Amino acid sequence: MIRHIVFFTATSENLEDVRAGLSMLTANPHASLLEIGTNVKTDQWDREVDFVVYGEFENEAALAAYKAHPIYQKSTETVRPLREMRIAADYDSDKAAKTPLR
Repeated sequence: MIRHIVFFTATSENLEDVRAGLSMLTANPHASLLEIGTNVKTDQWDREVDFVVYGEFENEAALAAYKAHPIYQKSTETVRPLREMRIAADYDSDKAAKTPLR
């Protein structure tokens, strides 16, 4: 499974428009799970991030199909000019180090 995590920041005047643009992504049919979360900003070291996009995909082909979908394109066109920062990472959770069950 591929996990896709993206962090966004936006100015206070653009927060709602960025949230709306990211929320479009939940209609994309290629994700097994897709969440758009608002950072609750409780971390003691960093409260800068405003939104988190978290997605799970069966494989890299499903992630590629998600990114090629018109909904993704529309979201990108909406959010890109409004956001300040975007940091993304994808990883294969089947190959990730894991804490053993207790």
